[in-house]
Amino acid sequence: MKIKRKINKAIRYYRKYGLKFVVKLTLYRLFKVEEKRYERFYKKTLLTRREKKKQSKRVFQSMPKFSIIVPLYKTPEKYLRTMIDSVRQQTYQNWELCLSDGSGESSPLKKILKKYVQYDSRIKVIMSDCQLNISENTNRALELCTGDYIVFVDHDDLLAPNALYECVKVLNKKPEIKIIYTDEDKVTMDGKKHFQPHFKPDFNKDLLNSTNYFCHLVVVAKTIVDQVGKFNSEFDGAQDYDFVFRCSEITKDIYHIPKILYHWRMHEGSTAEKPESKMYAFEAGTNAIKAHYDRIGLKDVSVSQTKCLGVYRSKYILHDKPKVSIIIPNKDHVDDLKKCIHSISKCSYNNYEIIIIENNSSEKETFEFYEKIEIEDNKIKVEFWNKEFNYAAINNYGSEFAQGEYLLFLNNDTEIINCDCIEELVGVCMRQDVGAVGARLFYKDGSIQHAGVVVGLGGIAGHIFLNTPKDQVGYFARIITQQNYSAVTGACILVKKSVFEEIGGFDERYKVAYNDVDLCLRIQEKGYLVVYNPYAELYHYESKTRGKEDTLDKMNRLNEESLIFKRRWGKILKKGDPYFNINFALDNTNCKLKGGKR
Repeated sequence: MKIKRKINKAIRYYRKYGLKFVVKLTLYRLFKVEEKRYERFYKKTLLTRREKKKQSKRVFQSMPKFSIIVPLYKTPEKYLRTMIDSVRQQTYQNWELCLSDGSGESSPLKKILKKYVQYDSRIKVIMSDCQLNISENTNRALELCTGDYIVFVDHDDLLAPNALYECVKVLNKKPEIKIIYTDEDKVTMDGKKHFQPHFKPDFNKDLLNSTNYFCHLVVVAKTIVDQVGKFNSEFDGAQDYDFVFRCSEITKDIYHIPKILYHWRMHEGSTAEKPESKMYAFEAGTNAIKAHYDRIGLKDVSVSQTKCLGVYRSKYILHDKPKVSIIIPNKDHVDDLKKCIHSISKCSYNNYEIIIIENNSSEKETFEFYEKIEIEDNKIKVEFWNKEFNYAAINNYGSEFAQGEYLLFLNNDTEIINCDCIEELVGVCMRQDVGAVGARLFYKDGSIQHAGVVVGLGGIAGHIFLNTPKDQVGYFARIITQQNYSAVTGACILVKKSVFEEIGGFDERYKVAYNDVDLCLRIQEKGYLVVYNPYAELYHYESKTRGKEDTLDKMNRLNEESLIFKRRWGKILKKGDPYFNINFALDNTNCKLKGGKR
């Protein structure tokens, strides 16, 4: 049955995406290309003996003490030893290891723990006469802490030897940092094979609201821990998620180290391998998100689990429906426009107006259609743009006629899929901290046309997960996860009108390219978030093989707009998009590792 399902899936992919895609996918999986690529990458990141020695001798201006807390529960001896050894082998040595044994009175760990305490004075142990749940156990370990920063480690996992060193480097450069998290991977039971690396973005508020992507390694200033209080047993299974939320609520000084500094051991009972074995943990995650929303004043949000366990969906419940002005530039292509308008009329959100910006059409049928719809639907009006084509200027012109609190810029070759699409966009955009919201767009064949924009991808900016089949969720389920991006496509973007006016609208120097990316970056520059909401879904009938910028005029225009963008946003292009990861290649849209470089 399993083989039959795979054959049927391959046939479906062939019919939808063609032979080239099926062959490429098959070869990737058959030869485990990504797995082998990561094995090579990991080996290149291993410290040499000389590097370890150099790090261990380095004296920093600030030499903070780290309290590494580990709740133990009948931990197999070989895993306990390797965990402790990974701490003792740190190249930065100002640490203490605080172990709480919650195994109960008949703990099998007593003898080995006693030996470690005698051997290394930095190792502290607190025993319990009764068995403790995970939060109680963690809180007991916290009682032993005397350090400046608290480091959270699971009892059978491993730290990279430079984990604390990298943290100290950051804290010396940025002493204001209160929370640090790093990239991580998984390691086999015998500790020999590393796989499934999780390369994370910099702090991503909406991603954290959707999944506990911090996970490991997490380091928190003791002053913050003292403020937020102990771990809460009410959220056991997701107690770390709740704790991270509470910490992030009182500090914005959060730093991401894009290095694999933590190795999560995989075994069959762990959520690392079989998430369905700990359903209670995912239910606790739902409750942790709800509690977070309650504390920050977002009361009308429903939280549910997605098809990917550990990834959650937040749906904002609207009691008021502010007016949305839908601005659609159009030049002929009446059939596309009809389809777009019809899909809007099927939406459950009815407080909208449609402003069609007529842009130098030449077909009689187009103008007849304009007359007809203006008579039939008082929500639709047509305004005329008589100058040369300039996408940014046309949309700015359209916004001048808008009466709504929100502006939905929409391409005429889009078609809304879900009837609550506009509600999904507005619900997120109504948050005070949000300036713009984008949607998930599909090509006609169902593959991804847009799931977020990454600055630097493909040169200036590109769509992440482009052409991914509809039934795939992408790297760590990012395609179906609400999150922040540096930009979203202008083919469907909802912007607060007040924010749009605050930044001065689209920059009209970008006649065709990059105007949407520039708009989003300027929105963020003013302190607002740009959110990708995959639950607002549309088709975008833009051709996959649309004409290239291959005429002299088009090439000159593109080069000019590229130059304007590089001058304005050179810093982010050089440093890298904070919502991407510097370890990913910029010539691949599917979060593939860079090749060859350390």
